[in-house]
Amino acid sequence: MLDERKASILRAVVEEYIQTAQPVGSGHVANAPGITVSSATVRNEMAALEGEGYLTQPHTSAGRIPTEKGYREFVDALSAPSLDRSAAQKVKSFFDQAHGEIEQMLADTTRLLAGLTDSAAVVVGPPREVARVKTVQLVSLTPSLVLFVAVMGNGSIEKRTIELGISVSEDGLHRGASLLSEALVGQPISALSLVGSAVHAEGPTEVDLVVSAVREAFRVAPLDDSDHVFVGGASQMVSAFDAVETVRSVLTILEQQLVVVTLLRDVMDRGLNVAIGSETGMQPLEQCALVVAPYTVDGEQVGTVGVLGPARMNYPQALAAVAVVGKRLGNRLSEG
Repeated sequence: MLDERKASILRAVVEEYIQTAQPVGSGHVANAPGITVSSATVRNEMAALEGEGYLTQPHTSAGRIPTEKGYREFVDALSAPSLDRSAAQKVKSFFDQAHGEIEQMLADTTRLLAGLTDSAAVVVGPPREVARVKTVQLVSLTPSLVLFVAVMGNGSIEKRTIELGISVSEDGLHRGASLLSEALVGQPISALSLVGSAVHAEGPTEVDLVVSAVREAFRVAPLDDSDHVFVGGASQMVSAFDAVETVRSVLTILEQQLVVVTLLRDVMDRGLNVAIGSETGMQPLEQCALVVAPYTVDGEQVGTVGVLGPARMNYPQALAAVAVVGKRLGNRLSEG
């Protein structure tokens, strides 16, 4: 544990380095808000912080920069950060106007989050198989061809064009849609497998054939249950890194959906909402930091939002933005 003076000096160094990306000298720190000791005392304390592994000196004559341990101490000491009024209003306006299909909303959310943090933003969408059916429609295209449309509670839409094999009357189609609605609304689409057909001595009715055809369509082509990952702001993050190879490695990782999902899940499974450098568990990200938060729909954790940037990212802003956007996204999806 650092004493109050060392903690204040470390905080001043981290905040200055986040702003300038330049090694910080004792003179800058001595003039920082909350520092009430002389430049000489600051210099001694910075040397002690370097000896304890919180700071490092890139060159003999240069100031000091935070180490991974220094960033971790800084982050752990943060009180609950909040967005400034302008950013908070931007988030509110975005979700007040966010409508339409879920894929577009999640893609737009990454752009919002990237703009708030100047980092690459990632949103992992909710698994499609757990979404609940909100409405069901059957639309006649020809007497033997129908379009099945299910609007899900999370805003997604599931469609199937279904060949019935026989001509079905409008009344039969209407009754089939009513039966499917009764069975599916409030349930995941997988509940289709439980929707049975009645047994009649004279053979299946039009309604039975409609239900069977819809059920078979989803059996043959089930929902894609892979995680859907949306990434925004990768290009604006590039300027934060000096080394071309680092940029290439980070962009390569962001292009691999499975790697991104695994990374976010691993960080949260370890109980972290911030992973710095080696804490990400990925060598190519040793100069990066990741801030993550889950979001919930109808009380159930279904996805993740996060930002990936340099280790010298603005942690208070990133933590506040991820928390607020994750909460607002979950609330918006819960509303349907």
